[in-house]
Parts: sequence; structure tokens; C-alpha cells
Amino acid sequence: MMSGEHFSDEAEPGQSRAKLYYWWRTATKFDECVKLKMDLPNISMISPTCKVLREMERLASIASEGLHELRQKLSAYRSGDMWLPIGGKEKKDMDIPPVNTILLVGFHNAGKSSLVNLMYTILGRSGLVPFAQTCQIYSENSTNYASFLMEEHNVLRSTRSGFCVYDTRGFDYDCVDETLTQLSEWMTDGVRHNQLCLRQRDHLTNRAELEIHSSRSCAMYANRRVNCVMVVVNVEEIREAVKVGDKKPLEALRQLFALAASKKSNENPILILTHGDKLSTEDRIYIRLKICESIGTSESNGTYDIVCVTEYGFLPDEVDPVTAYALTEAVYRALIISDRGHLPKRKLQDSVSLVLSWFMCSIAKFFAFFAHFFSRLGRKKLKW
Repeated sequence: MMSGEHFSDEAEPGQSRAKLYYWWRTATKFDECVKLKMDLPNISMISPTCKVLREMERLASIASEGLHELRQKLSAYRSGDMWLPIGGKEKKDMDIPPVNTILLVGFHNAGKSSLVNLMYTILGRSGLVPFAQTCQIYSENSTNYASFLMEEHNVLRSTRSGFCVYDTRGFDYDCVDETLTQLSEWMTDGVRHNQLCLRQRDHLTNRAELEIHSSRSCAMYANRRVNCVMVVVNVEEIREAVKVGDKKPLEALRQLFALAASKKSNENPILILTHGDKLSTEDRIYIRLKICESIGTSESNGTYDIVCVTEYGFLPDEVDPVTAYALTEAVYRALIISDRGHLPKRKLQDSVSLVLSWFMCSIAKFFAFFAHFFSRLGRKKLKW
């Protein structure tokens, strides 16, 4: 494990930039919490703050050596590689798609597109190149439809990649019901590249043009079944809402997280916290705990604090191996969840049984209707 010395948020000239990003070591409870043995007999006695600090130390201890190994695993990954036999089924009996799909969802300005850029940087080793387009305010005089269309990304930049990442349009805190409906449709029906994401509040004079553009381009791409969801949250935005007593963002986030979880077996979505580098150490930990408590998920397991771009413009794996490893582990965890959620293939006999069951139920309802009709008719005759 890395040394326990504290690093200040502001480095002196010539000081290693890497030290700037072990931010949690300036926490007031760092010495008290992190020095506890990892094999503490009663883990339930550890405070939530200590769990966060210990989780960050875990990432720091394996980041440098583990990043390359995890990258290699992702590069060699094929959909279904992490599937484990359950219920007496064999892998050949499972309906495993050629490409697993990770869906990024979140409210406006959460940092989804920046997260995709970071995936290209870390996983594709492509350098700091803005592959993903950030959402822009739509201009009717412009042909830029990026803010209304889904984007599929192969972040490994490989034709044999076993997974893809979907960047979606940000949701609105004032339209939670519409948000949940749209997410439910994506989870049920799947998603396509260039799929249109219009909302009721979108008052566009050339809406028909946009729909035609989407339908033409969308039809050329495969429909992807959503295998795992990453919920991206702007912690700076949540902090500002908490400060003024605005409960709307946390409640909207809770509903979004719960819906995404209910659709994918018993697994929670992966929680990605962004813009934490804009907060103080204490606020960064406090808001993380506040969010996790509100949505009902672990503050350490399946929750990742990601700095998408350093304030100095350097690549995260050069100066911030913890962020680089955290993102890589988050993607790896998403693929484990994806492969756990595959369903058995539908066989011909299953389809025949379904049709036969439907037919028998229809006959039963038909005779039940006639029985009810003649029963009432018989009662009327007895009265006469």
C-alpha cells in the first residue's frame, strides 16, 4: 500500500503532480480509518466515512500494477467470457449477444460524454481526443443533431470488441416521469445508434426533419439489448442543491437509480461520481455518502469517483493512476454484471407451449363467458 503521508491540494513548484490526486488523504479521519487492518473482525462497526477512505486506499494500492492487467483482460474480452453456469444450463443454451451494451444515463451536465472520452483515453490508449460529442443546445439553423441522438461507442477501438458504450441525452429534474418512461423503453426495447431522444418539452419547428434524419440513419444499425447501466452523477451539482435545501435532485436520482436496478436481475447499476475534484475533501466524501444513502447503494462497492480530465490537462493514467484504474474496474464490473444477466435461449418447444397455453386460456375464457350467460338466463326463467 502506498505511504500514509498526507498530500495537500496545492503542490509546490516541482512537486510530483501525482501527489495532487490522492485527495482523500487530507481527510480529518484519514489516520483513524485507513490504519485499521483490512481483516477487521466486525466490518459492520466501520463508519461509512472509513469505508470510503479504505476503498480509495484499496484502489491506490493496486492501481499502478493492476491497470495494465485489467486493460489486457478488457482487450481480450468477448461477450459471455464471464458467464458462470447456473440452474443446470450450459453456455451454449444461453442467449448471449455478440456485443454487451453498457448504457450511460444521468441528468444534464452529469459528465457522460466526458466519461466516454476518458474511456477512449484509458482503454483505447488513444490519447486525449474528444471522440464523444458533448451535448449542445439545439439550433434550428444547424444540422447538428448530436444532443438528440444516442451514440454507440467502441471505446477499445477494436473491430472484435465484446462490448460497447452508449452515451444518452441528459435527463431533466423537472420531468422525472418522462425520464423514467424513456429509460424503461430503452431497457425493454433496446437501443440503436442515432436513435432519436425527443421529449415533450422539445418545441421544434423542424421536428419532422429531425425524425426523418434519425429514422434513415438509425435503420442501418443493430438494435442492442441493454446489459448494464451506469448512472453518472455530478456531485458538485448535488452539493449545491443540498446546501440550499433542494431535495429534488436527490429524489429524482433515487427514482432513476431504482428503475435501472429493477430491470437487471438483482444487480444495482454502477454509480459514477464526477466533478468531485471541484469540492473540498470533506465535501467530496460527505456528498458521496449523502448520494449513496439516498439511493440505497453501497458507498464503496460499485461506486466510483472519477475525474474525467485533470485541471492541468494531463492524461489520468500519467498523473492519476487511481482514477484510471477506477474507471477500468468500473467497466470490468459492468461486464461481469452483463454476463450474469444473460437469459436462456427460447427453444421451439417453448414457443409452441406459449402459443398452446394462450389458445387454451382463450378457450377457457370463451366457455366461462357462455357459462355465465346461460347461468343468468336460467335464473330469469326460474323467476318467471
